[in-house]
Amino acid sequence: MGVEARLRARERPKRSVEKNECRFNASRPPTARPEPTTSNRPAHPVSDAITMATSQLRAIGVLARSARLSQRAFTTSARQLEAAVSAKTTETSPAPVDESKPVEISQAPNRVGVWSRSQRPRAQAMTGPRFEQTDFSVQPQPKSAIELIHQQPVRWTHDRMVACDGGGGPNGHPKIYINTDKPEISTCNYCGLPYANEHHREHLESLPATSYPLS
Repeated sequence: MGVEARLRARERPKRSVEKNECRFNASRPPTARPEPTTSNRPAHPVSDAITMATSQLRAIGVLARSARLSQRAFTTSARQLEAAVSAKTTETSPAPVDESKPVEISQAPNRVGVWSRSQRPRAQAMTGPRFEQTDFSVQPQPKSAIELIHQQPVRWTHDRMVACDGGGGPNGHPKIYINTDKPEISTCNYCGLPYANEHHREHLESLPATSYPLS
């Protein structure tokens, strides 16, 4: 077989297939041809980018409009709230306070009545044996030891030095020595008993007053 015969043999089945397709299409009822859409259209990068940009711009425009509306509503409500607050503050606005001066904080007022079951009324407060010791006007007022010691008479001696032990025993004190060579009444630094020398009696009796009785 030659080359031409081989080509003719290849073209024969193609023609038979085309004839069969034409017969099948003729027997089928005609159908509406679908309109080309974006899905079956050939993709074009420039046109697709433009359509996407326009859709994004539309969405951004809608969001901007809604934001403007919400902002207007917020500003309106904020203005109304500010007006209401300013009206309230002007009605009950306190007097201006000078911050340079120190503010004196006063104590809270005392309660009028009792607030505990075990509490006594205010008129009966600080009374009774529990509080008697705090009232000095009802306490015994004995004379102090200084006043009592100044009632002791002067002990006269002929020596220039005397010893005093406070009487000795548990009520006494350590023995100390007192000089009596000066013309004055010398006292014990422990018990306060007075001592004087007989040579200075006339001088002490001539004084208008003495802190201890001379006899």
